[in-house]
Order: sequence, then structure tokens, then C-alpha cells
Amino acid sequence: MTFSNPAGAATANAHAYREAVIALIGQRDPLDVLSELPEWLRQKLRNLDDARLRKPGAPGKWSVIEVVAHLNDAELVHGYRTRMIVAEREPPLPGYDQDGWALAFGYASAHLATTLAMLTAMRAANLRLWHAFTPAQLARVGHHSERGPESAGLYLRLAAGHDLVHRRQIDRILSTA
Repeated sequence: MTFSNPAGAATANAHAYREAVIALIGQRDPLDVLSELPEWLRQKLRNLDDARLRKPGAPGKWSVIEVVAHLNDAELVHGYRTRMIVAEREPPLPGYDQDGWALAFGYASAHLATTLAMLTAMRAANLRLWHAFTPAQLARVGHHSERGPESAGLYLRLAAGHDLVHRRQIDRILSTA
């Protein structure tokens, strides 16, 4: 399955997308997977020149910097959604148009060091919170506008799979000449 989930088709593709993303982490602890991202990115991108960072893997596709900027904004969303699920009574969890965000927030011109620092700080704060969730908190449910009911525990599995999707994407972009 391709992991593209454009806003216009998100609801129709929601079940297949959710299952494919969850399958990526297999039996791994999602918090272990989530803890890997900042260092993985630092290692992967440490010797990358600016031209390579900004070159899309294919026409009309994201570049590495755009993927990193997306991961940064997704981290903000992950923190918000898990907080809402745990603190509110069955809250709505709105979807968002990732391509719209990329355009509106200038992902293509993002500064790598700043974006990576923000992502690293938010991920550390979120991990501290997520590690403290109790089984009862992990069982609490929110209602995603495209995917339906999701517990905090399921959401963390989706967030971990999302990391892996974009790690693969970065590897794919960097493998192109």
C-alpha cells in the first residue's frame, strides 16, 4: 500500500491507511519507536547539503526538509490529540490537510536546525507525558474526523507507524540521484 493520504480521500482510505501504518510497527512498543526519531534524523541528515535537503524525490513530491517540517507539525498534532483524548470526554479529533499545511507554513523553506530542535523538544515533552499514561488513560477514546474512534493507546501506535512511514520516505528520497 502507498501511504499517501490526501485530504480529499482521507475518509474513504481511513481503514486501509490505519491498518497499514499500524502493521509497520508490528509487536514493537510504540514508545520505543517514537523515541528513535530525533536521533535517527540527526544521523541521517548530518552531512546533507542544502541542495540535497531541498530536492524532491520526484516532481510534485516532498523534499527531505518538507518531510522533517511535516514531522515537526505532526508532533504538535500528536501531543494535542493525545492530551485531548486523555483529558476530555470522547473529544472530536479533527483531521488536517498536510499538503495545505506544507504550503501555508512554508515547509520548503524551513530551516533544518530550527525545525529539528523544535521536533526534538516536543518529542521529549510528549514522550515524558506518554510514558506516564496509565492503562485507564490509554483506553480513553477520541473521535477522529476521518478514522472514527481511537483510543490513546491506538493513537500512539499510529503515531509510531507514522514515524516509520516518513523514515522510509526520507530513505527513498535520499536514494534518488
